[in-house]
Amino acid sequence: MVIVYFLPWAMIVSNIGAGHLPLFWLCWVVMGCGIVGIGTCIMHDANHGAYSANRKVNVFLGYILELIGGYSVNWKIQHNLLHHTYTNIDGLDEDIDSIVLLRLSPRQQWYWFHRYQHLYAWFFYMCMTLFWMTAKDYLQVIRFGRRNLLVKQKVSLSKAILRITWYKMFYYGYVLVLPLLFSGQPWYFVLAGFVIMHFTAGLTLACIFQPSHIMPHASFPEPAQEGGKRHIKESWAIHELATSTNFAPRSRWLTWCIGGLNFQIEHHLFTNICHIHYRKLSPIVKKTAADFGLPYHEKRTFWGALVDHARMLKLLGKNQLA
Repeated sequence: MVIVYFLPWAMIVSNIGAGHLPLFWLCWVVMGCGIVGIGTCIMHDANHGAYSANRKVNVFLGYILELIGGYSVNWKIQHNLLHHTYTNIDGLDEDIDSIVLLRLSPRQQWYWFHRYQHLYAWFFYMCMTLFWMTAKDYLQVIRFGRRNLLVKQKVSLSKAILRITWYKMFYYGYVLVLPLLFSGQPWYFVLAGFVIMHFTAGLTLACIFQPSHIMPHASFPEPAQEGGKRHIKESWAIHELATSTNFAPRSRWLTWCIGGLNFQIEHHLFTNICHIHYRKLSPIVKKTAADFGLPYHEKRTFWGALVDHARMLKLLGKNQLA
């Protein structure tokens, strides 16, 4: 996956195929696929502490997110802490707290323009990593700092902002400045290639993660209130079964490409286990859920999951779910 990302970058910077424009565009598209592969197959497991039994290896590989423009502290808070603890709970799970143009939960405010979100959502999905690499990390770390969520990560807000700035400077230095200087292409082609890379990565990642939770059969529970704090009402494991969906469980190729995230249920239940074991865990979890009369949501194909997600966007847009 690292080669998939850096080989086309090296070809661009080395001015290989400068006179062959389709190859230039293809390199950026392949780099977008490399971002997806690095994120799902390496960074995701590493920052869950599941890539290796050696903690130092996980910490080292977790920093690969900084190499592709992100900030691992933010990711751990949003994903490990908020998403995995409060899956599909509006106001707590930041994965469903998107821009106002997207309504990803029946508990969110409905506006008339949401009627068309099943058509335009895909464009905003494409912009996901582009927004992440520019403004999101700064906005998010400030928000996390105000909520005292940086404390457990042992970093102050000022230090986090400084680190993000250094990481972004390094990222834009090699991914934009070097191609601008050495690719032999006009600056506007390089900028267009950069956008194409992120459109590829953003749309692909959204098509992996959104059908895992934003589905017609998924639960979107209200949190319980106790002592001024919000928490999930039922058993955490049952909550994860009700809010997560597997897809294409028989596709070994897809499982390899996206780091086993098509086995979203197993991932949510066993975050500290490497994704290469999800396939064997799946039938055990499925049988146990059936034994106890619990839900186990699964779509046979990736395409079927995407279609169901699109249908969910349409239902949410029509305000037909409550």
